[in-house]
Amino acid sequence: MKSLVYHGNGCTVYDSNGQIVYRIDNYNIKRSKEVHLMDCNGKVLFSIRNRKVPVIGHWDGYKWSYEGMSSKEIPWFQVKKIHNVLRGDKVNYYNVILGCNSEASCYNIIILATKSIKIVDQHGGLVAEVKQKQASSGVLFGDDVLTLMVEPHVDQSLVMALVTVCGLIHHRI
Repeated sequence: MKSLVYHGNGCTVYDSNGQIVYRIDNYNIKRSKEVHLMDCNGKVLFSIRNRKVPVIGHWDGYKWSYEGMSSKEIPWFQVKKIHNVLRGDKVNYYNVILGCNSEASCYNIIILATKSIKIVDQHGGLVAEVKQKQASSGVLFGDDVLTLMVEPHVDQSLVMALVTVCGLIHHRI
């Protein structure tokens, strides 16, 4: 969860070989209303905007296209908190809607009290999981060092965009 930009408030994602895969930076604007998910070359893949509406906030994700116009008017995905007053556990649930202007498919983000994150499909199948990185000896790294597991058939940039939303929810980016 460290930025490549000196005194920045973003994070860098490395693969298992130590190569930079993604980076998120908001260039020293903590709790920014918009952040950009970029590939290792700095090419913007998604812009994520916080749409705080009184009582119910949500996040919109805009996918960038370099083969024409980027869709900055219509979100490519939306993340909204599922409010359930009767639930007494310390688990937060968020609904993800893809294709906001077309046939929508759905994911759910489950943020557990243990600071781990699960992204599941509409049938409850695990799509991706984020948890604190652990050394082979069992020692946990700092709470800003995470490991991400993504199922093979899933768009990794979309998963990173959803993980970025989770970072925004917890004011870590």
